[in-house]
Amino acid sequence: MDLLTVAGSVSQGAVLLLTVTSFVTALFTAMLGVGGGVLLLAVMASVVPVQVLIPLHGLVQFGANGNRALMTVRHLDKPVFFYFLAGAVAGAVLASFIVVRLPVIVIQLAVAVFILLLVWGPSPKTRSVSRRGNIVTGAVTTLIAMFVGAAGPLVAAFIHRKYDDKLTLTATFAACMTMQHALKAIVFSTIGFAVYQWLPLIALMITSGAAGTWLGLKVLVRLPTHHFKTAFKWIVTLLAIRLLYDAAITLF
Repeated sequence: MDLLTVAGSVSQGAVLLLTVTSFVTALFTAMLGVGGGVLLLAVMASVVPVQVLIPLHGLVQFGANGNRALMTVRHLDKPVFFYFLAGAVAGAVLASFIVVRLPVIVIQLAVAVFILLLVWGPSPKTRSVSRRGNIVTGAVTTLIAMFVGAAGPLVAAFIHRKYDDKLTLTATFAACMTMQHALKAIVFSTIGFAVYQWLPLIALMITSGAAGTWLGLKVLVRLPTHHFKTAFKWIVTLLAIRLLYDAAITLF
């Protein structure tokens, strides 16, 4: 048990909470496309040391999104994924050189407003979606993820506008997030995060998350596309509102 609690860094009760939460949030994300990562981050923030929160969350989410990406890989939009990946690598390299952190409140406000505009604003014409746009999306969202931990709602807001097919949306979003979290873990590892100390807990959370993903995808296949798109849109909106609320609490 000492391995799971990292020699007392987290309690046994916290290990159980994190394991169950990983399952529930993976189930939630597999069913509705987005939201689980932010919910998991909120729970983890209450039980793990703040200095390891973002890299630890990134590694667990790498496993969760990786499982979902593998289970839906035949539906992946490969061009979008590879252009996003190119931008994500650039964003990660830039993040590794940034010393001064932006105020969290600035990022929260910017991300929340941007999400709301993307989800509820007028839809772009097909020709306006460019390779450059996918690259910029990968770079900007990866850079943001280094500071706030979970940029999934922002990535989801872009992916949401591209597809009507729920499985293509799920597969492409999962693949993009898998690589973003992998890059985040690499960046934090290079600046001193001791990954090996947390591997048993990470493995346990990824395993429970895989079970949640499997069950969630079974439900997704049976979920009507119209209901899926509506739920996806409102979930992203609620996450944006939550960011605005957090920013307001910090400000006032």
